[in-house]
Amino acid sequence: MRRYLRIVLLCAACGFCSLLYAFSQLAVSLEEGAGGGGGKPQAAAASWLAGGGRGAARGAGSAARPGRSHRCKDFSLCYWNPYWMLPSDVCGMNCFWEAAFRYSLKIQPVEKMHLAVVACGERLEETMTMLKSAIIFSIKPLQFHIFAEDQLHDSFKDRLESWSFLRTFNYTLYPITFPSENAAEWKKLFKPCASQRLFLPLILKEVDSLLYVDTDILFLRPVDDIWSLLKKFNSTQIAAMAPEHEEPRIGWYNRFARHPYYGKTGVNSGVMLMNMTRIRRKYFKNDMTTVQLRWGDILMPLLKKYKLNITWGDQDLLNIIFFHNPESLFVFPCQWNYRPDHCIYGSNCQEAEEEGIFILHGNRGVYHDDKQPAFRAVYEALRNCSFEDEDIRSLFKSLELELQKTVHTYCGKIYKIFIKQLAKSIEDRYNRPPKER
Repeated sequence: MRRYLRIVLLCAACGFCSLLYAFSQLAVSLEEGAGGGGGKPQAAAASWLAGGGRGAARGAGSAARPGRSHRCKDFSLCYWNPYWMLPSDVCGMNCFWEAAFRYSLKIQPVEKMHLAVVACGERLEETMTMLKSAIIFSIKPLQFHIFAEDQLHDSFKDRLESWSFLRTFNYTLYPITFPSENAAEWKKLFKPCASQRLFLPLILKEVDSLLYVDTDILFLRPVDDIWSLLKKFNSTQIAAMAPEHEEPRIGWYNRFARHPYYGKTGVNSGVMLMNMTRIRRKYFKNDMTTVQLRWGDILMPLLKKYKLNITWGDQDLLNIIFFHNPESLFVFPCQWNYRPDHCIYGSNCQEAEEEGIFILHGNRGVYHDDKQPAFRAVYEALRNCSFEDEDIRSLFKSLELELQKTVHTYCGKIYKIFIKQLAKSIEDRYNRPPKER
């Protein structure tokens, strides 16, 4: 008797699930039919899934792949029909996978990579070239947070709107803002507006993680790759930077600094990856009080204590903070922040020699003078490059020819490290045929 009762209960459960699925399909059909074209992007995505994984056609009216059942020729029709009203040439199993895919689209939004930059003075063109280099190679969508002086906002908006056809990025423009009681002091610290980066965790309160870069940065590798370093943070690490120097004999901090600094040679803040949620939550050890202070409470006391001793402004303050909290910093190799100091006295970034430069940092204005022609050649090539695939594919050869003209300089002698990773990025992103799905 118990056996029969179990069978009856099992059958009832199966019947209930079938009815539930049928009514859900009916509800979806009615909802989408009333909403017009609101679901078409997802339907197209589902059709892409079918074409990639199940041999169905890529879009309405296309022929099915050879060797597949003719019944499966049009995957996406089931998006618009209840399960029991499907045309005879549509597979019911395909509808199951499409429904599952639509559900996954709703609960798994595409991750955006957040990139911030601060631009003041004559930095518009340099910033736009940096943003272009980020867009050209990156895979995931980008969200730009651009902090700029008011007079630059219209120019940024006009230039970025002209790129809107790309649909691979969004942007937000912000004014330059400092705590009102000390705004003048923060603004004149080091270069105009440079210390704005210190306040990003307090301004962008809804952003969990952020990549800050100076305006004179060029990406030679997808932003996705440095963004993935966030997953390598241990439980105590809140930010990542590269060393200021690889060779202590030419290091600035270890020879001249009059304040504490991180590690043997300090760190450079031109490329700074941040878990801002952790930064906002952390209490920092310091040499001003026995009480640990939060990010928003530690900055001004640090400036008051060390303002007569610091040379590089906000970067020096970051070095002081991580000197007292070394467990909070993830240090990435010099190829992620390659500067003239890595080659003007001879090559001293071993990782770049082996794998090429990932991110080029043209500090000291080397993109705009003749002191380091290898750096300037890379900048000019990317500044003049369009978003056309053919233009990007030809970038490597034309740049190599220009770099060969710089071999009379120390940096030019090793010009191949400037294009080694660039060549790979172009190959991966633009030259390889799409994989057979």
